Amino acid sequence: MFNYVIDEELMLKPLMPEHARHIFALVERSRERIRQWLPWVDAVTEQDHSLNFIQNAIKQGTENGAFTSGLWVRGELAGVIGYHQIDWHNRSVGLGYWLGEGYEGKGYMTSACRVLVDYALLEMELQRVEIRCATRNVSSRAIPERLGFVLEGVIRQAEKLPDGYVNHAVYGLLRSEWQLLG
Repeated sequence: MFNYVIDEELMLKPLMPEHARHIFALVERSRERIRQWLPWVDAVTEQDHSLNFIQNAIKQGTENGAFTSGLWVRGELAGVIGYHQIDWHNRSVGLGYWLGEGYEGKGYMTSACRVLVDYALLEMELQRVEIRCATRNVSSRAIPERLGFVLEGVIRQAEKLPDGYVNHAVYGLLRSEWQLLG
């Protein structure tokens, strides 16, 4: 993937090794807020952990076509968004994202998700995009709801987080539905 300008404030850039310090700094500033929803946060204790994440994302992209991007707001890293493993046989992909402290509630991630959904369904010609989030993570759930995703169900105790297990809301959107919304 290439740099993608969303608007005058927002840009998506594929994650590169030189972004490790930016990711680590954002995790550090946002740790208390994001750890309640993301199981990996407590394991990120040094910049090399962010570098390993980026290297794994690049490897996955090379092997599978998936990619992970930084969401940059006015030149500062605000969050991360990307495709999970693409299921090419079933033409399906999961979309994951997180925002750092101070960037929530401004529509940034909704705009970024719209770009990646559009790319997956129209450019990559995938059939389905799925987003899963903790049922109590109201901010994260608002994004697929705004974009017209359908709540398909809840997976009980789907993920273990520092404070215990959480249920996941599973949202799906089909290419035919996205074309109708467009």
